[in-house]
Amino acid sequence: MKTPEGKQLRQRLLWKLLFSHIIPLVAITVVVVWLKVDRLATDYYRELLSVHKVSPLEAHRAFLDGIHHYLIWGTVIALCLSALLSYALITWTLRPLLQMSALTRQVAGGNYSERVPVASRYEGGQLATAFNEMADKLEGIEQLRKNMVADISHELRTPLTNLRGYLEALSDAVIPPTPETFRMLEQEVLRLVHLVEDLQQLAKAEAARSFLDCREISLNQLLGQIMDLYRPNFQEKELEVHWDLDPGSDRVTGDPEKLLQAIRNLADNAWKYTPAGGRVTISTRVAEGEIRTVFSNTGAGIAEQDLPVLFERFFRADRSRSRDAGGAGIGLSIVKELIEAHGGQVGAESDGNETRIWFSLPL
Repeated sequence: MKTPEGKQLRQRLLWKLLFSHIIPLVAITVVVVWLKVDRLATDYYRELLSVHKVSPLEAHRAFLDGIHHYLIWGTVIALCLSALLSYALITWTLRPLLQMSALTRQVAGGNYSERVPVASRYEGGQLATAFNEMADKLEGIEQLRKNMVADISHELRTPLTNLRGYLEALSDAVIPPTPETFRMLEQEVLRLVHLVEDLQQLAKAEAARSFLDCREISLNQLLGQIMDLYRPNFQEKELEVHWDLDPGSDRVTGDPEKLLQAIRNLADNAWKYTPAGGRVTISTRVAEGEIRTVFSNTGAGIAEQDLPVLFERFFRADRSRSRDAGGAGIGLSIVKELIEAHGGQVGAESDGNETRIWFSLPL
């Protein structure tokens, strides 16, 4: 499908190609005019000789010399100007290409910091802008990769260090092999298992776009199924659950297994970060061609500067997303990948007393 920008770009290129062909056309025109003037001058002075009995030799020669003189100098000047303008145009057009050629080798070598100066808003400038956007995305992906490696290393280091310390202490008989010690070791092992499972779920969520089994399903039924599963957890913390479901927001098209996983992560998130005796509200609304589902929970809010990165891998706000609550900060990242795979969006809002995490699905 051709975009308006693509049509404009094509039209500009066509005009420039047209102008690039004007030079040979001008040269051909000059040659034709030259030959025609010579022929007309000959015919004209032949007529003077035959009709008016005037000898045209000297006048004919002077006329041709003058015409040839001006044609020669006009052609030379026109060709020189055309050559200079063509050279300037080609240099101006190719400058970003040459710069991109050099920077591409740097990008291939792992240096994503260089950018091509955008010198114009036309084809060369648009190409430079597209290249810079690509470099920005590659730099962002590389930074995410480094952050992810560092975060995984950090997440693995703590339980592995604890396991190593306790095992060495048990081996050296520094601490007794009591049931409490083994339970502590078991908790550290489970923490590693959960981290690996979370990473596996994240990898599957990122690949969900290629493996969606979409069909018409009941969103309210999925919400009720997950909340029934978490009812004992909510009762243990004496959490009050409120429902506010729009009757017209029930039917959606999606993969039920993937949506169940996303809803489960949101329910788990609400359960973990709502203080005992707090309130959780689940609501759905239909607006602007989409169905929005909101999980609201009371408790400490999330800082405004943390909201844009709430769905990033391994992110936890200092107060409300600490390790004491459990998890590795991957749950909301999984939600984001799964919902976006369905063509939807995710977001979060927070004030001092309540946090609202939502996802929307297209109708």
